[in-house]
Amino acid sequence: MEYRIEHDSMGEVKVPADKYWGAQTERSHENFPIGVGIETMPKEIIHAFGILKKAAAQANHALKPEKMTDEKLAAISQAADEVISGELLENFPLVVWQTGSGTQSNMNTNEVIANRANEIAGKKLCHPNDDINMSQSSNDTFPTAMHISAVIALEDKLLPAAEGLIETFRKLEEENKGIVKSGRTHLQDAVPISFSQEISGWRSSLEKDVELVRLAVEPLKSLALGGTAVGTGLNAPAGFDTKVAEEVSKLTGKNFKTAENKFHALTSKDEIVFAHGAVKAMAADMMKIANDVRWLASGPRDGLGEITIPANEPGSSIMPGKVNPTQCEQVTMVAVQVIGNDTAIGMAATQGNFELNVFMPVIAYNFLQSTRLLAESIVSFTKNCVVGIKANEDKMHHNLYNSLMLVTALNPYIGYEKAAKTSQLAFRENISLKEACVKLGFLTPEKFDEVFHPEQMV
Repeated sequence: MEYRIEHDSMGEVKVPADKYWGAQTERSHENFPIGVGIETMPKEIIHAFGILKKAAAQANHALKPEKMTDEKLAAISQAADEVISGELLENFPLVVWQTGSGTQSNMNTNEVIANRANEIAGKKLCHPNDDINMSQSSNDTFPTAMHISAVIALEDKLLPAAEGLIETFRKLEEENKGIVKSGRTHLQDAVPISFSQEISGWRSSLEKDVELVRLAVEPLKSLALGGTAVGTGLNAPAGFDTKVAEEVSKLTGKNFKTAENKFHALTSKDEIVFAHGAVKAMAADMMKIANDVRWLASGPRDGLGEITIPANEPGSSIMPGKVNPTQCEQVTMVAVQVIGNDTAIGMAATQGNFELNVFMPVIAYNFLQSTRLLAESIVSFTKNCVVGIKANEDKMHHNLYNSLMLVTALNPYIGYEKAAKTSQLAFRENISLKEACVKLGFLTPEKFDEVFHPEQMV
């Protein structure tokens, strides 16, 4: 491998000649051999860094044109665009397990953009610290990148995925109107419910989750940029914080604003904790829905068997013909991961000592993993399972009329205690509710038929 010599305040460093990163990136690459190639800084963070560096250059050009010249802005903007597009992603090798402020990833971005901008300009035009990091600090850029990436992940990936599943459930409700089945509570038989009502519960849960995520997104649109090292805004020109938020908004098409209190923005991660709580709520509902689906599809002969789901792949290496609810299983595993991530994020957010939280990379890593996994999980579940759900009406009808809890319909006519005795006798002697009720002398056969209509109980 060929190398070139780069330098920083600590001296010279050999860097791979075919990469744009510089000395500080290389030092981090060598000093943190932890999860290399596996747990690298999320690409969403790199994307967000490209956005904020371009926005910062534009704001500096407006406020400090003598330092951020037209020539520098043009070169930096082009290089930043290449970072945003993902074209330069191989130049970001650093792992999550680095400095807790994310300083090394900030410098990775500064060095890549500076070296690429110099290549574009054909001369040594830009310095990583003096130009790309102008009016900034790692302490305000990393939390800004976290918020930008979180908003994009939630609004552009997770919410569309959830809304797609909501729409699929809505169609499923229409297809299954009029089908009545046994309800279940405590995993025991309960009074009847229509299948469309059951589906509506799934849909409504997700609709509420979408509402909660939308509420949680708004605080994330406040940006720390402009606070620099400790929140005072040292070395940033007046108005930089407002101007750079405007530029980020233009680049993303989202309404970002500067944080009202930069001291809070640098040290507290409460907005991220709150937003991930909404993500966790959605994961919890997805766990419930997936479990309902696989219970209802259990069988095909010795389970509930009230619905069928698509047979996507063989389910066993030894049992021929076996098909498993694999899409439900991936959803539940993802939900467990999201819930675990929530604990990590909550713990990391407690570590905002004095003027800076130094657990930011692990917060960003877990948050973005949760949103990415949950969004992709929901899309897969919708496409490969939910669209193919079919009601087994015969089995639903059989289970409905076999349920002893239909006796609840008799409460208004014979009272709770007599209804309980009817149910107990029917179960004990394995006879129908009608036979038990008549045998006990509580109703005549004619009166029983007059008042007993399970389909009307929904």
